[in-house]
Amino acid sequence: MPETTMTPDEFRATTNRIADAVRQVIDGKEHAIRSALVVLLAEGHLLVEDVPGVGKTMLARALAASIDAEVRRIQFTPDLLPGDVTGVSVYSPANREFEFTPGAVFANVVIADEINRSSPKTQSALLEAMEERQVSVDGRSHPLPDPFLVIATQNPLEMDGTYALPEAQLDRFMMRMSMGYPDADAEVLMLRQRDTQNPLLGIRPVVTLDGVAQLIDFAHRVHVAPVIEQYAVSLARATREHPDLRLGASPRATLQLVRAAKAWAALQGREFVIPDDISGLARSIFAHRLVPTRHAAAGRRSANPVPRIIDQIVQSVAVPVADR
Repeated sequence: MPETTMTPDEFRATTNRIADAVRQVIDGKEHAIRSALVVLLAEGHLLVEDVPGVGKTMLARALAASIDAEVRRIQFTPDLLPGDVTGVSVYSPANREFEFTPGAVFANVVIADEINRSSPKTQSALLEAMEERQVSVDGRSHPLPDPFLVIATQNPLEMDGTYALPEAQLDRFMMRMSMGYPDADAEVLMLRQRDTQNPLLGIRPVVTLDGVAQLIDFAHRVHVAPVIEQYAVSLARATREHPDLRLGASPRATLQLVRAAKAWAALQGREFVIPDDISGLARSIFAHRLVPTRHAAAGRRSANPVPRIIDQIVQSVAVPVADR
């Protein structure tokens, strides 16, 4: 990635244009829009989980439409095959050899819609792509475009026809978030605006691929003091040692927490990370990676004790005094 020449003012102006474009479609969900921007700037992948009809796919499509990049949508279904995602080698009679035909994953932005409706075998086709940004077919590796972003949507596991994503797959998503229902005013506005037209059709790209690369590089250069890095490591290690968790945060989670904090700091107009950036993102980055013990899951009124455990960890780990 080339060194950026982008100024802080240009960074804020460009990210605001992207956010404004998404707001044309997503009403009253500022946190969801900012979270999606953080994942884009931190070169991560986003998992949006919620009940049907709350705008998961609309958010993914709106973000993709705001970028002048190649976008592909994969509708995950029970009969989807791994080769449909990664690509296959097809014999060419003219050349008398097998030629690789790229799958739908070969795009800058891949929308994996309802990812948990496909079989675990098909879900696993994204593992290498999301981590190494390449796919291997018949012993040959094929690099994916740069930048590369997967935005996946899924319905809650309690709903019919869903398969739970394995821990290895969840760990490759930087962040998991829920959309939630819109408030009453936003829902009324949606009725008025979408009665006769699809707001997605009005979105035009506001940044080029080169512009996205410069945004990513700008966020990457945000300063992280050593004590802040140690703070992130301490939070991750505390999840591995907590008695109510049988699976803690991975080293990948620690790395992605710091990357997300740098992107968040840049969006706030700062060129350095503060402890609040780390602690404020801990739940979003860690929650989908942590697995509670059976005793912890059964002994609490809440169906998922993980958010409460993360909050306890954040409160118990000493907050450093950072030097810029």
